Amino acid sequence: MSKATRTDTQSPAPHIADSHDLIRVHGARVNNLKDVSIEIPKRRLTVFTGVSGSGKSSLVFSTIAAESQRMINETYSAFLQGFMPTLARPEVDVLDGLTTAIIVDQQRMGGDVRSTVGTATDANAMLRILFSRLGKPHIGSPQAFSFNVASISGAGAVSMERGGKTVKERRTFTITGGMCPRCEGRGSVSDIDLTQLYDDSKSLAEGAFTIPGWKSDSFWTVRVYAESGFVDPNKPIREYTKKELQDFLYKDPVKVKVDGVNLTYEGLIPKIQKSFLSKDKEALQPHIRAFVDRAVTFTTCPECDGTRLSKAARSSTIDGINIAEACAMQISDLAEWVSSLNEPSVAPLLAALRHTLDSFVEIGLGYLSLDRPSGTLSGGEAQRTKMIRHLGSSLTDVTYVFDEPTIGLHPHDIQRMNDLLLRLRDKGNTVLVVEHKPEAIAIADHVVDLGPGAGTAGGTVCFEGTVEGLRASDTVTGRHLDDRVALKDTVRKPTGTLEIRGATAHNLQNVDVDIPLGVLCVVTGVAGSGKSSLVHGSIPAGEGVVSVDQGAIRGSRRSNPATYTGLLDPIRKAFAKANGVKPALFSANSEGACPTCNGAGVIYTDLAMMAGVATTCEECEGKRFQASVLEYHLGGRDISEVLAMSVTEAEEFFGSGEARTPAAHAILERLADVGLGYLSLGQPLTTLSGGERQRLKLATHMAEKGGVYVLDEPTTGLHLADVEHLLGLLDRLVDSGKSVIVVEHHQAVMAHADWIIDLGPGAGHDGGRIVFEGTPADLVAARSTLTGQHLAAYVGA
Repeated sequence: MSKATRTDTQSPAPHIADSHDLIRVHGARVNNLKDVSIEIPKRRLTVFTGVSGSGKSSLVFSTIAAESQRMINETYSAFLQGFMPTLARPEVDVLDGLTTAIIVDQQRMGGDVRSTVGTATDANAMLRILFSRLGKPHIGSPQAFSFNVASISGAGAVSMERGGKTVKERRTFTITGGMCPRCEGRGSVSDIDLTQLYDDSKSLAEGAFTIPGWKSDSFWTVRVYAESGFVDPNKPIREYTKKELQDFLYKDPVKVKVDGVNLTYEGLIPKIQKSFLSKDKEALQPHIRAFVDRAVTFTTCPECDGTRLSKAARSSTIDGINIAEACAMQISDLAEWVSSLNEPSVAPLLAALRHTLDSFVEIGLGYLSLDRPSGTLSGGEAQRTKMIRHLGSSLTDVTYVFDEPTIGLHPHDIQRMNDLLLRLRDKGNTVLVVEHKPEAIAIADHVVDLGPGAGTAGGTVCFEGTVEGLRASDTVTGRHLDDRVALKDTVRKPTGTLEIRGATAHNLQNVDVDIPLGVLCVVTGVAGSGKSSLVHGSIPAGEGVVSVDQGAIRGSRRSNPATYTGLLDPIRKAFAKANGVKPALFSANSEGACPTCNGAGVIYTDLAMMAGVATTCEECEGKRFQASVLEYHLGGRDISEVLAMSVTEAEEFFGSGEARTPAAHAILERLADVGLGYLSLGQPLTTLSGGERQRLKLATHMAEKGGVYVLDEPTTGLHLADVEHLLGLLDRLVDSGKSVIVVEHHQAVMAHADWIIDLGPGAGHDGGRIVFEGTPADLVAARSTLTGQHLAAYVGA
């Protein structure tokens, strides 16, 4: 093979196409950004730092990534754009040099009961094809192994035009699906506990119903049952005949007359399912939710044993393993099993499946199984699961955008994540990372630090340059980059213990442990070692236990910190009392709403496949209330001015003087305690960052009466400077007599603990055991676990 040789000695001038090596942003004004202008080098790893709420996500996700996606969508036809999410152009003067953006964010995966790790990553799709080709006995196409496809058969006449005549033919069809017919592919069946619905020793006339709100004789629903004629209202329910009980519990809807009024009678079970169980449980009132928890029991489906699959799908095997057993395996074990299969007829399929499973192991998720419901993954696990499809991709010159990829990772695993980010960069991609952890900031080629504060005090670029330059700079991040929390000289003594015996949830291996009370106890270990299973599985949230998990905050663009925390109730009542009017007038979702925009403050114009336009309402000028409502004042301010205040301002306003409202002041104090003093009361929840939402939830839960607080990674989304604030909050909780149990990877929290419980030694079936329990000083001295080694390096021992 001949090779061309170059004769010119002089290097040619660079090609003009190679000069586009920067992403230029000029005049970005999204959310709190104040005319930000920066230049980001392409094909490099750029880390964006700054306190929580400083504008990092607004710059990276809402400006750069959003515009890249919008421009890609515009390359499709108007017909296709009609089916795609419509994105508005970000508020920015110039965006130049953009490349295709692939966003890997922290958004939780859908909590649909049918969604699993396997279905979310296409690993299940490949396994189904594998079993349909190699499984013995052969039972059908890949659909026959899908728990989302039901088996259907039918027959009938089909009319068609043929040769100018209408011809009728008899046709039959069958679809063989893999769905378990009993649980319909859910893996669990729900049973309603009848003893929670009524007292069978009483008659309906004696008030047998124990359902919330069903006590009164004048309540129409109760009267429909009593006066329907299907049951005897004066006979105890336990004495009903078989026919009466069937009509009482399961009868299909029928019209009946009660006092001359036409009403619908329906069996009690379908009635309860429609009125309580079809609604979002989180949206129910607390006493109704408590009733649903009592009345409905979820048990593993007895027919498929929780595998979701039909008997036929479970009967087909490859080397003695059926698809349900393959999905239940730990992914690292499944990868080995797939590697042992040697079948040339499906070689490309095996190679693709092996690559996907190896990517799981490589990214540190080898301890999961494909049948794990995707809604149970933590934020960090969900983000890494989304990364899997990008590993090994042949695409180059792509912009990868990550939102705190080290969330939920033990210091031991952060190095692995760093290697993956560097590998993506080395293939010629631009990698943009929003991050707080010093270990992840350290690998950056370029750092952009936003601040100096949060909310309105942020939104400007404080520093651009190298990591060494950041360290030497006088920015908040630069000053705190080398912060190290020292081990405490003395630790608190426990006031009691919470005994856990024989814990076996998920991968826990019959764990016995005593959790000390009255102290700050940190539960740690590598990702997948069983921390959450131990804490959430063995310490049920209930009487005396306040549990703050990583679940997403629910709320629309009408929700804001004031509505979410319940702060608006005492404020509305204070306004109503001061002005002698109804509290409902001071709600933008009720009587006080501006009639033009219905209290939204903006008017949305839908432009089909073009981005919708939101314009400030001219009637209320974005204040959301009717003009007449704004004439009522409290302490010289109207309701819209109060909602525009920051938490710090409002705390002062409601703390003294004419506007003094103790109930509102107590909630505002809690918000300030968790470091949200800069947040405005009326800011939509949809604009809050991940860390802000977590702390908003913590502030809300702090109002609950409980002696034990269980916190799941409270440092998520927190800047190094805010971690110090959080440690102060945890100390105040413990000093006030509470017991605080924290599931955490952050070494600062570990070093500050009174007691550490370390799980491991590995993840999945290699974990689930207690490898250390004692004080942080003992853990550092022993260095017997991975956590001990990393903590020793952190404190410089």
